[in-house]
Amino acid sequence: MKAFIALLLALSLPFAAHAQEEKKEEEGEKAAPKVMYVGIIPALVGNYSSGMKMKFYKADIALKVTGSEAEEKVKYHEPLIRNQLVQLFSQQTDETLGSMDAKEKLRQEALKQVQQVLEQEEGKPYVEDLLFNNLILQ
Repeated sequence: MKAFIALLLALSLPFAAHAQEEKKEEEGEKAAPKVMYVGIIPALVGNYSSGMKMKFYKADIALKVTGSEAEEKVKYHEPLIRNQLVQLFSQQTDETLGSMDAKEKLRQEALKQVQQVLEQEEGKPYVEDLLFNNLILQ
């Protein structure tokens, strides 16, 4: 019987060590802030000028943040962020939205303006990147 218990303990030791390693990895993950994407919901919808004809856009946007504090700050200031982005999009033309390079410049300008809003309101930019999940122009 003693031999059986000793054998059972010997076989269970590797599993116990593996469980301890997993627990340490989970604790390490908890200590490191997580990257999250905060969606601007609902999507931005509006119009922009193209000479004599009005055109429309729909922009589905996500903001990349790290940590729950940044997520909370972005969500709290979402109305101000949304307003800034709507103003930026409404100033666009066919030339500023016509190519992939132009859309990338718009994305970078939108990121810069979102960071400026958060810098003014909170003292930190909080947002690391801005992504267009979908950008429809009509």
